[in-house]
Amino acid sequence: VQLVESGGDSVRTGGSLRLSCAASEYTAGRHCMAWSRQAPGKEREGVVVITAEGKTSYADSVEGRFTVSKDNAKNTLYLQMNSLQPEDSGMYYCAAETLSRCVSNWYMLSRSDLFRYWGQGTQVTVS
Repeated sequence: VQLVESGGDSVRTGGSLRLSCAASEYTAGRHCMAWSRQAPGKEREGVVVITAEGKTSYADSVEGRFTVSKDNAKNTLYLQMNSLQPEDSGMYYCAAETLSRCVSNWYMLSRSDLFRYWGQGTQVTVS
């Protein structure tokens, strides 16, 4: 599956953005998916994982501010980001893995390397 992210931008502290991740094939019920981010000089960190059934797990740092959703008709994953802070800045990546290889959300949130399919990323800058 090929993934293409969009929606990154530069925003003020407290602002909002919605990121999109368009998948090349139908993912509903077939893949678990995730958003991860990487700031300069830091390791990639999981932001949220969503199962094929739609169950979600968020990193503590974004819980209550970020919301993931899927539009299965459009094969698109979204990340609504509110109350953005400078520490949210970074490259945001969409990832997917086939259902048979998906394990618990919390484990995959901490192990982004378990996802085999990645987009090219979209830059978010908060200042």
